[in-house]
Amino acid sequence: MVATSLVPAAPGGTATRTTPGGRVRAQGPVLHRRLCAVVTAVSCAAHLWLAVSGHHGPWLGFLMMALAAVCVPCTVHIWRHSRVGALHQVAVSAVVMVAVHAVLLLGAAGAGHAHGGGPASSAVSLPAAAASAQLLLVIVLELTTALLAATLVARLRTAHRPG
Repeated sequence: MVATSLVPAAPGGTATRTTPGGRVRAQGPVLHRRLCAVVTAVSCAAHLWLAVSGHHGPWLGFLMMALAAVCVPCTVHIWRHSRVGALHQVAVSAVVMVAVHAVLLLGAAGAGHAHGGGPASSAVSLPAAAASAQLLLVIVLELTTALLAATLVARLRTAHRPG
């Protein structure tokens, strides 16, 4: 028996689309939420990789692993259901990470970004320039995450607005 693309109308009068396997199709923007979930997962993976690499010391490594562990469930919720609460949490977390990394990049009073007694990012050396470039990449990744989450919330609100 071939599955149909529409099941009988729901009590409210709206039809629900199903997949060939019989599962209910997702409502709303699917590509946008999947992209948001993937970028959030990439951010989690990047933080886990940096934590495991050991360049940031045990406390920062533990903190990065804990933050990534908090974000993984949100990634799953965004992938599956576009839950607005998860999107809000991801957007706020990403903006906070942008602020933290911007402070590390700019440094307090020109001190620059230093981990474990390493050179500051304001020092003129190749490792410092590479560290600054990495911080800029993290900032871009987090800004992208926040932007995707915020625009998805706006799209969901527009789609669910009555009238």
